[in-house]
Amino acid sequence: MTTSPGGTDGVALASARGRWVLASAVLASGMALLDGTVVNVALPTLGRDLDASISSLQWVVNAYMLTLSALLLLGGALGDRIGRRRTLVIGVIWFALASALCGLAQDVGTLIAARALQGVGGALLTPGSLALVRATFTARDQARAVGAWSGLGGVAGAVGPFLGGWLIDGPGWRWIFLINVPLAALVLVAARHVPESRATGSGAGQRFDVPGAVLAALFLAGVSFALIGASGDASVVTTVVPGLVGLAAGAVFLLVEHRRRNPMLPLELFRSGLFSASNTMTLCLYAAIGGILFMLPVQMQTTVGYDALQAGTATLPITVLMLLLSAPAGDLARRIGPRLPLCAGPLIAAAGVLLMLRIGPGASYAADILPAVVVLGLGMSLFVAPLTATVLASVDAGRAGLASGVNNTAARIAQLLAVAALPLAVGLTGTAYTDPDALDSAFGKAAWGCAALFALAAFAALAFVRPRPDDWHGDEGNTPHCTANMAVTSPPLEPGECGRRS
Repeated sequence: MTTSPGGTDGVALASARGRWVLASAVLASGMALLDGTVVNVALPTLGRDLDASISSLQWVVNAYMLTLSALLLLGGALGDRIGRRRTLVIGVIWFALASALCGLAQDVGTLIAARALQGVGGALLTPGSLALVRATFTARDQARAVGAWSGLGGVAGAVGPFLGGWLIDGPGWRWIFLINVPLAALVLVAARHVPESRATGSGAGQRFDVPGAVLAALFLAGVSFALIGASGDASVVTTVVPGLVGLAAGAVFLLVEHRRRNPMLPLELFRSGLFSASNTMTLCLYAAIGGILFMLPVQMQTTVGYDALQAGTATLPITVLMLLLSAPAGDLARRIGPRLPLCAGPLIAAAGVLLMLRIGPGASYAADILPAVVVLGLGMSLFVAPLTATVLASVDAGRAGLASGVNNTAARIAQLLAVAALPLAVGLTGTAYTDPDALDSAFGKAAWGCAALFALAAFAALAFVRPRPDDWHGDEGNTPHCTANMAVTSPPLEPGECGRRS
């Protein structure tokens, strides 16, 4: 339940204020999406300019994902408490300032610290964009507003590789961060015309689970430090100590969440076998996506010889296919049940990843790279929407938003851990990513590992998802319609919530 100025029932999409609300939400989510689509492409250039090792490049990606993953649920709760517009504005300003620090960084340590700050802004910005749309518009306009938000966000996903690659090869990698400053200014101008809304009723006065967020951050940080440290100059200080601290924090986190009256992660959700299985699939699928799309841009630039623009645009078919096919895939799953798409989609994605074994020295885009990314995109398009809807169908309707947030966080954690663990698993250490032969060997191992994760998710779907559509309680309102914003380099902005109609 929301309140809005003057007690109105909502804003009409066709009104001037409605257009301002949509513009602010699209620009805000597009800013985060644009940033997510280009950072991986910039890694080889960052490594050369800042003399960074593979572990430092891992932290460039994971410092952002760490704070974002740990604080995402808290950010959504903050919007409900102090106001969704206010939280969005705070998130945009924070994100812009942190982006400026990223762009001005003179060494990799400063860049990593700024990326962590950027993740804090993202945790406020990411849930706030869609929440603002859902809370502001009239009931009859919400579906159209979410659809417009989704489609226009897809434009950002499509433009990102072109713009990012051009900035990296032209003005320089710093501008993939600095461009967020003028974009943020546009969001703030639009947000001046947006009405405030916040939650009312029983959930409005709930206390924030700050201990849970801190413990979650310690767990993720400790495990990440251990995995990344082990791929460099491993020692007790860099691996064993942070690993033990992280595992201990994880154990205490579970204890705190079990005993807390209003936990960030209600553990009783996992009493549903389908919810647990769906999140297990999410961990496998997004770990595979995060891992292969961390390695692929580096492989194309170091081994194949692409520049940043070519590497960025090479994966564009994935975004286009998801934009075009994810909603029809959700409709298909509603008609025939989710089991078949959730089995077939990951297996098709696995085949696409295995086709990437052909991407090496002298690879042709038309013969080697394009078929691989097209098959991967087809597989992702087939499973993303049914997975989101299955998560929602596994819990009571009143807890769908909470289940959505948990699933979104699981997807981000999966990518964080994949980026932390994969270079260690394939033997890519130090500056070996600059050696075409060493990188090519590591990339092949990574492709097999990511394909195995996709196959594991398909097996989980076969074992735990019920096959018949009359056994599956997803409805039309649960079909995701914002899959355009599910960027190939990051998990859904807010799985499930994006397509649910009020």
